[in-house]
Amino acid sequence: MHSTELLKGTLQTIILKILADHGKMYGYEITQRVKELSDGTILLTEGALYPTLHKMEAEGFLKTETEVIGKRMRKYYSLTAVGKNVVEDKVSEFIAFIKTMSTVLNVTVA
Repeated sequence: MHSTELLKGTLQTIILKILADHGKMYGYEITQRVKELSDGTILLTEGALYPTLHKMEAEGFLKTETEVIGKRMRKYYSLTAVGKNVVEDKVSEFIAFIKTMSTVLNVTVA
């Protein structure tokens, strides 16, 4: 598993990219997709995920809609037009950061 400190700085980028690739998703679905894509090395907790989702909604990156499934209310998150524009910038910024860190640490990233 990866350090929660490392995840804090990348959580928005992860969520934006997941939603860009998969459209609207609910919270648990996001956590499971991240777990699947990371082969279980990134496990998002509710305590990390939902505050980030709410912050991104307040920033205008996400919109929500609720659906009743059986007796449960499910809240779905999807990208706004602003969020769609931010995804590429965040991913590019993260890739540049990885390149810089590999240079600073003198390591090759596979």
